[in-house]
Amino acid sequence: MNNKMLGFLLLLLATLPLSGCWDNNEPERMLYINGVGIDYKNGQYELYAQIINFANTAKSEQPTNNETTQAEVGHASGKSLDEAVSKLYHTVDQKVFWGHLSYLVFSEEAMKEVKLSPVIDLFIRYRETRYQIWVYATKDPVEEVLLLRPVINKAITLSKLGDPRNSYEQESFIKSTNIRELLIQLNEPSHEAKIPLITIKDNWESINETIKAPYLAGAGIVTPNGFKGFIQDVEARGMRWMTNDTVRSQMTVQTESGNDISLVIENVKVKIKPVIVHGTAKFDIDVYGDAIVDIITDSATPKELEKLVKKEMEKQILTTYEEALKIDADIYRLSEQLYRQNVKEWKRLHKDGKVELTKDSIRNLNITIEKLSSPRKTFEQTID
Repeated sequence: MNNKMLGFLLLLLATLPLSGCWDNNEPERMLYINGVGIDYKNGQYELYAQIINFANTAKSEQPTNNETTQAEVGHASGKSLDEAVSKLYHTVDQKVFWGHLSYLVFSEEAMKEVKLSPVIDLFIRYRETRYQIWVYATKDPVEEVLLLRPVINKAITLSKLGDPRNSYEQESFIKSTNIRELLIQLNEPSHEAKIPLITIKDNWESINETIKAPYLAGAGIVTPNGFKGFIQDVEARGMRWMTNDTVRSQMTVQTESGNDISLVIENVKVKIKPVIVHGTAKFDIDVYGDAIVDIITDSATPKELEKLVKKEMEKQILTTYEEALKIDADIYRLSEQLYRQNVKEWKRLHKDGKVELTKDSIRNLNITIEKLSSPRKTFEQTID
């Protein structure tokens, strides 16, 4: 065999592996799901799918044309969620790709009427989806939540729902939860999980229109078999002081003269120690943080400010805790702390993974402000 013939055969063999790519889907001939909303009405699942336009996202992740629609929402119903998905396929023009799914939004009705586990199971078993999908709940119409767009028409992939960690670093109110974290919480005592509650706010304006924006209002408490309820607004503020994930969050305290002082609390650390008293579980909680004074409308000494901050933090923590007790929720996962630190007593006291809690279950709550500072090095008003 001469060299020319040998070279031709080698070239022919080299082209054979390329045949494996011939049946791949062309990116421009596919539709990409970014968000999914799930509702439940009249015994049927209501599925809302947000399809995004990647052609409108430039390399800088900023839309190239403000007039171009970034997303459209499709709707389908079915006796099962899988049936609703199949019906949605009947109305689309191209093949749907689920690999870019960023978040799920559950309506209040879906949370109440449908067990969460089979719905989550459907998405995590599908080969294209991932465990990093964010999960939310809402009392507003699900389709309206999916139609929300970012302020100044930034890329919809950077919205508060699709990319929640960015804004959380600036104001840590309610921590976002993805499917992986949700499953971990449901599998560990007390077998409850917090899902961020989204509401719609009309608090932005452009030259041409009022812009609706998603607002983190609180959290919904779910179990593997049901939904316990929502804790929101003022009653939810204590959650941020009971997690080590809090980066920074604002607080306003009132002086004895009735004036307000605003501070930012940073570097929050929480230590929970379970103790057994007369056969029942009690908990000693230590919360540490740094405080930075932002706005002063009344002169106050550092000791006075520290006292006010500790009092307000304690009030918010206990308010949230007592609000959660009304719906039989272990909002601070105290049962898990007993399970991890004293499993013998946990086995004796728990019922379905949860330890019975009362208002007196928190035996001691100690707040320590390790560092109190002001950017201007003074705790008096700049202008008298």
